[in-house]
Amino acid sequence: MTANSVRIIVNHATPVPPYEQVRAQLADLISVGRLRQGDRLPSVRQLASDLGLANNTVVRAYRELESAGLVRTRRGSGTQVVAPASIADSQTKLAEQARVFATTARQLNATDEEALAAIRHALASTESA
Repeated sequence: MTANSVRIIVNHATPVPPYEQVRAQLADLISVGRLRQGDRLPSVRQLASDLGLANNTVVRAYRELESAGLVRTRRGSGTQVVAPASIADSQTKLAEQARVFATTARQLNATDEEALAAIRHALASTESA
C-alpha cells in the first residue's frame, strides 16, 4: 500500500496474522509522525485490494486502531488519523531527553558508538525491571 508515501507490507510467511501486521505498521507510522492528525487512510476496500487481503482483515486492523484511539472512522468521511496529544507530548519529551543525553555524551567525549551502546544497555536493563 502506498498512501501519503508510506508503505505497508504483509508477509504471509510469518505467524503474525495479517490484520496485526497492518495494525502494527499503521500504528508505528502514526507514532513516528509519518501519518499525522487528519491524514486519511485508504478505504477498507482499496487497502484490502492493494494488499491482497480480505476486506474483513483490514476492517479488523482499522477497528483495533480505532480502539487504541489512533484513528476515527466516520461514515462518508472514511478513516482518519487522530494523533492523540499524548503521542505528540511523549515524542517531544523523548526528543528533549535525547538532546540532554547527547549533550552529556559530548561533554564526556564519548563517541557515537559509545553513546549508542550506553542507550542500548539502559534500554535492555529496563526491559527486565
